Amino acid sequence: MPEAPHPAPTTPSPPAPHAPAIQEPATRASDGDRDAALTVLAAALAEGRLDQGEYDSRSAAALRAATLGELAPLTADLPAAREQAEAERRAAREREDLTEWLAEWRYWLGGAFLMSAVWGVKSVSDGELAYYWPWMPLAIWAAVLVALAIWPSERDRPSSS
Repeated sequence: MPEAPHPAPTTPSPPAPHAPAIQEPATRASDGDRDAALTVLAAALAEGRLDQGEYDSRSAAALRAATLGELAPLTADLPAAREQAEAERRAAREREDLTEWLAEWRYWLGGAFLMSAVWGVKSVSDGELAYYWPWMPLAIWAAVLVALAIWPSERDRPSSS
């Protein structure tokens, strides 16, 4: 009888940045695990979720922790720092998007100046005001920029998976 194929070994995913992951409670804690717990505790203190005394006692326990099982209860009742990091990334992305959008408007303004200059030179050379043709490309360009501000980009849409 043929032997069933063995599943490929999988590598464990890295622990979340907000607190040490619990693979096995008896697994020895690393300095990085303790630092991650201290970071969560410091954020909770800054947010007013912990008072100074509780922060001191939990921090001391985190520094003494030898296993992940000893670290987990120290941060279990605190909100995930991952949410805060995600909010900061989202805010940075929004600032970046706004900066790019405003740069596009500066390009629009430069195009408006250039096209109006061409129109003005042509009108002066003809001796009369010509039809102001730059309004059409400028209106289309402005409509595209407004649409970019109104409609969400692909990365802002929720994934369907």
